[in-house]
Amino acid sequence: MIKSMTGFGRGEFQDEGKLILAEIKTVNHRYSDIFIKMPRQISCLEDKIRSEISKVVSRGKIDVFISLENHNDDSKTVIIDEPLAKAYLNAVELLKDKYDLKDDISASLIAKFPDVLKIEKVEQDSEAIWNILKVSLANALNELIKMRQIEGESLKNDLLEKLMLIENVLNDIKLRAPEITKEYKQKLESRIKELTEQQTIDENRIATEVAIFADRCSIDEEIQRLASHIKQMRETLDLGIPVGRKLDFLVQEMNREINTIGSKANDLSITKNVIDLKSELEKIREQIQNIE
Repeated sequence: MIKSMTGFGRGEFQDEGKLILAEIKTVNHRYSDIFIKMPRQISCLEDKIRSEISKVVSRGKIDVFISLENHNDDSKTVIIDEPLAKAYLNAVELLKDKYDLKDDISASLIAKFPDVLKIEKVEQDSEAIWNILKVSLANALNELIKMRQIEGESLKNDLLEKLMLIENVLNDIKLRAPEITKEYKQKLESRIKELTEQQTIDENRIATEVAIFADRCSIDEEIQRLASHIKQMRETLDLGIPVGRKLDFLVQEMNREINTIGSKANDLSITKNVIDLKSELEKIREQIQNIE
């Protein structure tokens, strides 16, 4: 199925008190370019995220936003520096004895001394985080792919309509092309009669001139190749793989054949047809820039 490179997906999943939200936005790009913004404490999972995205998105500018809410608040813990606390306690006891102080020594007193209690970050269990994150990511990717497929189908239908228009114009050219040589022969004979008046016309000379003209202006091969490219493009649109680059190549080939037809035909009617062909082909070129 044809996919657009434009899309958006959002997914979230919560487990073990942790909620992870994943958002993915894609736009057209010549290659695959993935940018990930995520909390620093889980940045070790970035390569896994890239790998999962690359499995289903082969082309486009891909922006990924990951957020983590830890409702258990287990990301930090309090550490007691027992040797330091004991040293403070001994010092306070010494002061009491030396100066005959009567105040009791309490835990709250010791805890107030510098560095007795320290807050440290708890190392996150990356595997547990990944088990939550990959579900959120899968949900976001499913939404993204669905949106890209819907828009891709719309692009496909539009391209098929434009190909039909091109094919119709090409058929007009195909019907007109044989008449060009006939008209040239008639004009040549008429011109020679005007110049030679009553003299006998050299039919062999006329036949030679007409043959040279016909060979120089023949567009049969270009018409055949252009028709073949149209057929290939239709077949390509039915493939179930990314086809954006192939479509771009076919457009270049079609443009080359159309230009050649325009330069060789030497006919006003076909020149107008060529302008119509180039106009529709340019619309196709613009559309396929957004196809994966």
